[in-house]
Amino acid sequence: MPTPQTAFATCPLCEATCGLQVGLADGRITDVRGDADDVFSHGYICPKGASIGALHDDPDRLTQPMLRRDGVHVPVSWDEAFAAIDAGLNGVIERHGRESLGIYLGNPGAHNLSALLYNRVLIKAMGTKQVYSASTVDQMPKHLTSGYLYGDPLTIPIPDLDRTQYLLVLGANPLVSNGSLMTAPDVRGRLRAIRQRGGKVVVVDPRRSRTAEVADEHLAIRPGTDALLLFALVDVLFDEGLVDLAHLDGLVDGVDEVRQLAKDFPPEVVAPATGIAVDTIRRIARELAAADSAAVYGRIGTTTQEFGTLASWLVDVVSILTGNLDRAGGTMFPLAAAGQSNAAPGPKRAFRHGRWTSRLHGRPEIMGEFPVAGLADEILTPGDGQVRALITVSGNPVVSTPHAARLDEALADLEFMVSLDVYLNETTRHADVILPGPVPFARGHFDLTFYQLSVRNVANWTPPLLDTDVPQEWQTILRLVGVLSGQGPDADIAALDAFVAGEVARRAGLSLEDAGDRVGPERIVDLLLRSGPYDLTLAELEAAPHGIDLGPLQSRLPGVLSTASGRIDLVPEPLVADVPRLLRSLEVPRPDMVLIGRRQLNSNNSWMHNVASLVRGSNRCTAQVHPDDAARLGLADGADAMVRSRTGEIRVPVEVTDSVMAGVVSVPHGWGHDLDGVRAAVATAHAGVNVNLLADDRFLDVPSGNAAFSGIPVEVAPA
Repeated sequence: MPTPQTAFATCPLCEATCGLQVGLADGRITDVRGDADDVFSHGYICPKGASIGALHDDPDRLTQPMLRRDGVHVPVSWDEAFAAIDAGLNGVIERHGRESLGIYLGNPGAHNLSALLYNRVLIKAMGTKQVYSASTVDQMPKHLTSGYLYGDPLTIPIPDLDRTQYLLVLGANPLVSNGSLMTAPDVRGRLRAIRQRGGKVVVVDPRRSRTAEVADEHLAIRPGTDALLLFALVDVLFDEGLVDLAHLDGLVDGVDEVRQLAKDFPPEVVAPATGIAVDTIRRIARELAAADSAAVYGRIGTTTQEFGTLASWLVDVVSILTGNLDRAGGTMFPLAAAGQSNAAPGPKRAFRHGRWTSRLHGRPEIMGEFPVAGLADEILTPGDGQVRALITVSGNPVVSTPHAARLDEALADLEFMVSLDVYLNETTRHADVILPGPVPFARGHFDLTFYQLSVRNVANWTPPLLDTDVPQEWQTILRLVGVLSGQGPDADIAALDAFVAGEVARRAGLSLEDAGDRVGPERIVDLLLRSGPYDLTLAELEAAPHGIDLGPLQSRLPGVLSTASGRIDLVPEPLVADVPRLLRSLEVPRPDMVLIGRRQLNSNNSWMHNVASLVRGSNRCTAQVHPDDAARLGLADGADAMVRSRTGEIRVPVEVTDSVMAGVVSVPHGWGHDLDGVRAAVATAHAGVNVNLLADDRFLDVPSGNAAFSGIPVEVAPA
């Protein structure tokens, strides 16, 4: 009998970066529990982390490349798979040029070090501007506003949860999401601590979410009206003389212009549209201004709506006007140990977008990518630059993007498609070749992105805990780079890797020799740590299996700014140009029913639904409606309803509950595993419905092109 071993790891399944204590025996995971000695999570674990062993052992997980022959995917060797890729991709390039190539980067890539470090090399080798990602069905408005306010799209202020006295949460459910654009294990404990030290938590949401249930106050707001509420708060701050820039005085441009803009949105004007009373709006503004410290946190409910950019901007405006930006207990800028561009020495280039525009809709690029809502049109519409081949990396856009049926149709029309994925899912079933990666604990892990969004500065490295015969994703990506750069399917991966690492070393003022004999992501992480603000090495992290605590968030202004003026630009023209559209919305009649999404604790988008322990209990795909709407529309609890929008319809069981406000129907995202060709037994048995059949590819946040999933007009009737 093998001797059990214990190892320590950071959970790679969501943003919380929880520490795990992992039991291992005979090359398998035997036990997973929270690491009580982890410097950040202190033993906290959620159901997803506890189920990672089942994810590793999933019999439907792909371990060999799959090649589609006569419409059926069959396992093949890696050489055979890459021979097909070489012929397929280069054939499309020869016939149509490089702009006929497209790429979609999915959400799991943010949790994968190989994808984070090598995807850019792949995009450059493709030589195309047809770049899409899950960012434009999620947080792109926050990148756009942060880019213009502070000069860098990843300079995002994060609530200082551990020291704040007043937390205003809009459109977020961090008890379920474990934080999002706010890396924070055990959010429940952190919110409880706010109340224990005499603070207050207020949640603004159309649903009484789990987070709202533990808050001091829940304000039910009509979906899509958060920007109106925030503008009214700004107006009250000016009207009642509550604006106090404090330590920000002299660092902010545009205060008077914001005052003028806010005059069109007093509480008396916006209250009927938001559903929040005038007196309540004024009280919240006064409480924010009077609190010893206050943090305003807006998340996916504020970014995935038709005014997502304005809502994201105004979240920061309120923090700035109350003097709560960049101070303890307010919203602050993390200082990650590695990879944070706003911590790099030397001059910084100010952010701009719209350097090029999309072929069909003229939408501007942001961070080098286009809104994914336009991808189906780019595939289906003939002409120069039509997308004829697509690479997807750890993404399932057929389930996660708007007007999903049209994208499903579009993928079937491609000449060639390659997917890097571990499942034969709703998207990859269209791929000519699927290239799998290893299980999470068979690769090294460092949260390059999420430590830049953390409520505390920490660093932790997870070494590979298991052996694998599956190539690492960085090796597969570089092999694709070889194909696309003309070096063929058998390119020298080691040489390509050395070139990539050499560029990292050059920019950091180091040499490859500084990282010793390391290769791949380990070498790059070591170089980034050595050139980072804490002068760490990967060896030091390897010697600290529970992580290294780098301390609470610290003030970073003005050094963190990279705007042209060196100050915060409170009224960037690309953002405030959308204010007239918001003002006109006050005159638009409200739909009878609107659709919003829903996040569930056991679910992480579509890719966790093939684990039996995560698709039971409260993790259900239902349409939640208020009792008044159920009575008015003839809906019965447990019976099916038809929900229709401009783009499609779904049949879904009804759940009657007063946790959702009247006029709203809530259906969780990530479901809909009932399509032919999917190989996921558990997910198919709990298929649910794809809510994005109803999401409209024309219903967008205009400045960013981000999909608007909150507030979609729908009709609801008994099935």
